[in-house]
Amino acid sequence: MTQTMRAIEISKPGGPEVLVPCERPMPEPGPGEVLIKVAFAGVNRPDALQRAGAYDPPPGASDLPGLEASGVVEKVGPGVSLKPGERVCALLPGGGYAEYVVTPAAHCLPVPDGFSMREAAALPETFFTVWSNVFMRGGLKAGEKFLVHGGSSGIGTVAIQLAKAFGARVFTTAGSGEKCRACLDLGAERAINYRDEDFVKALKDEGGMDLILDMVGGDYIPRNINALAVDGRLVHIAFLQGPKAEVNFALVMVKRLTITGSTLRPQSDAAKAEIAEQLRETVWPRLGKGRIAPVMDSTFAFEKASEAHARMESSAHIGKIMLEVAGE
Repeated sequence: MTQTMRAIEISKPGGPEVLVPCERPMPEPGPGEVLIKVAFAGVNRPDALQRAGAYDPPPGASDLPGLEASGVVEKVGPGVSLKPGERVCALLPGGGYAEYVVTPAAHCLPVPDGFSMREAAALPETFFTVWSNVFMRGGLKAGEKFLVHGGSSGIGTVAIQLAKAFGARVFTTAGSGEKCRACLDLGAERAINYRDEDFVKALKDEGGMDLILDMVGGDYIPRNINALAVDGRLVHIAFLQGPKAEVNFALVMVKRLTITGSTLRPQSDAAKAEIAEQLRETVWPRLGKGRIAPVMDSTFAFEKASEAHARMESSAHIGKIMLEVAGE
């Protein structure tokens, strides 16, 4: 095996153009880890934040972007039950924009039956994020009313499908008629074009939401609080419009609201392994039967990572953006 590999690195903090091809040493799996020969890598908002210098990798993680990938197990470290040759998709601490990547074996899941490698690479980051925040942290139950902002995003398309599959009533916001129609096709009961309609009024007319998943922040924070029902929960996973807002906490008290949130990447290996196990037991059987699938927007050649980031930051996409590394 060659001792070097192709990768895409961040030459300096900045826009998409700072992503450049490079040669890097081949990583080696340690105890409990696997080396994966990457087929496809997912492109996600945290990659863009890292590229811009606003989201540092956790200690010990690769400085290369890329938080999810699919591929074939090439080599295993001590204490790993996976075998070389197994097809997996995996949540990564970083390093996915490369021909090979190392990650804990406990963060790997099998490629679901009938899924291509490209589709499988679109699963980990969004499914780990949605499951841990909507179901584990947010406690969504069948029959509850659930709002996800940005319903046509990678996170949004997964949140709609999973919430619907587990019996919730799903509402969403999106920024165009086309995106709203895509959300309805995925199972949303109502899709609100936020450019034309006030989502707070629309959702209060529905009696308020039991759970809101928000990645916008900014002035959406007090508006979300207004849109929640009594005993509602607000879960934050990102702040595209900033983390600060003026909030009337008397309303939080009167409505007995819970406001929480999380980031995935800094969590412990054990916490991520627990999420992976719940996905394996609860969600993966539904994937294997084709009832839930990632919505795919576009795929870029490995060397075109900068174009993939430009596509994502344009917000024109519906679903996941992928990089083809080795292909199927």
